[in-house]
Amino acid sequence: MIALVTGGNGFVGRYLVEQLLTRGDHVRVVGRGEYPELQALGVETFRADLATPEAAPVLARAMRGVTTVFHVAAKASLWGRYDDFYQANVSATQRVVKAAIRAGVPKFVYTSTPSVVIGMEDLHGVDEQTPYPIRYLAPYPQTKAIAERYVLAQTGIATVALRPHLIWGPRDPHILP
Repeated sequence: MIALVTGGNGFVGRYLVEQLLTRGDHVRVVGRGEYPELQALGVETFRADLATPEAAPVLARAMRGVTTVFHVAAKASLWGRYDDFYQANVSATQRVVKAAIRAGVPKFVYTSTPSVVIGMEDLHGVDEQTPYPIRYLAPYPQTKAIAERYVLAQTGIATVALRPHLIWGPRDPHILP
């Protein structure tokens, strides 16, 4: 498999990259840095800020021959400007999906959050069929929900949205000091 991972130098993305390499997959990472430590592992790196239109040609190059995209990159925070979340979580996701479809990538794995179904109402018996709320408590879950809906509405590419919750462990830069 040739895998492309966005956010491959982040906490979750780095573990994903390492697992893919362990399986013997060829891995490419698109991100804002040059990532020499990933290059030393044999990862092909492509530098781009996915929240900007200038990322499109870089994504086109990075997608060549890719069989699966793992879109892990996101702006995850409790606070911040809505527009910053929108650009990082919605516009970037749309850009990555469009590049994958243009390149003929068959599979797209989107890293979402369980927060996409949390709004102002109490929740009981939540499962995959739980509807999205009308109002959100913060920009992060709202923009992740917009992006998730966009990903899952695509045709011509197999998509899945994963909703992991509170991932932590060794090398965690936020929860564990």
